[in-house]
Amino acid sequence: MRVDLSGKTALVTGSTQGIGSAIAAGLAAAGARVAINGRSETGVAKAIARLKEELPDADLVPAPGDVSDEAGAAQVVEEVPDADILVNNLGIFGAQEPLDITDDDWRRYFEVNVLAAVRLTRAYLPGMTGRGWGRIQYIASDSAIVIPAEMIHYGVSKTALLGVSRGFAKHAAGTGVTVNAVIAGPTHTGGVEDFVYELVDKDLPWDEAQREFMKKHRPQSLLQRLIEPEEIANLVVYLSSPFASATTGAAVRVDGGYVDSIVP
Repeated sequence: MRVDLSGKTALVTGSTQGIGSAIAAGLAAAGARVAINGRSETGVAKAIARLKEELPDADLVPAPGDVSDEAGAAQVVEEVPDADILVNNLGIFGAQEPLDITDDDWRRYFEVNVLAAVRLTRAYLPGMTGRGWGRIQYIASDSAIVIPAEMIHYGVSKTALLGVSRGFAKHAAGTGVTVNAVIAGPTHTGGVEDFVYELVDKDLPWDEAQREFMKKHRPQSLLQRLIEPEEIANLVVYLSSPFASATTGAAVRVDGGYVDSIVP
């Protein structure tokens, strides 16, 4: 199966590093024109330069702006007026004692993890439905279903994304636009390495630290290792393609079997 996204424009939020960067690379490798988003022009430029080393022929365009803010989202939409594929990847996470999570913390997580995606969906969905083709995805998490005690605010924000995805899928019914959530499992990124070392012995080598983290904090994983960002990207690229035309309103898992359920 060869995914061909030639002629399509994709916007991936939070795509200067981690899962977002891997998704951008996957879409670009499939032929899409990909808008790289991050908060700063410098960060976006560095990310594009790095991706160009990997994919010299990639069609990458800068789309700097903090989409968790209305003005920043408007800036991105001005840079990229139309998109055929929207991947709402931007997200923040972190461990925090449940009773220490303040109202401001809760608001920040919803602004970044939920409202940023809603804003961009409002901006791009009408154009997609008007053209009769489009793909919108929300990068959720196993934490949406298995709420972690050490970061309840993060888990609940990802639960909200599942509802947002299903609701907009209903709104787009019959238009040729599909809307899905991707439930990503524990994934190996720089930020996750820092998070792992918050919960296990900081003196452990990374391979041992990863195993210790999975054993103590994610024991239900059937993969028994962290997922690589490219493995998340593979599913996103498929869902962005014509091959996934009958998949919509779904919460599709790429979680390494972490969620103990026989249905999504």
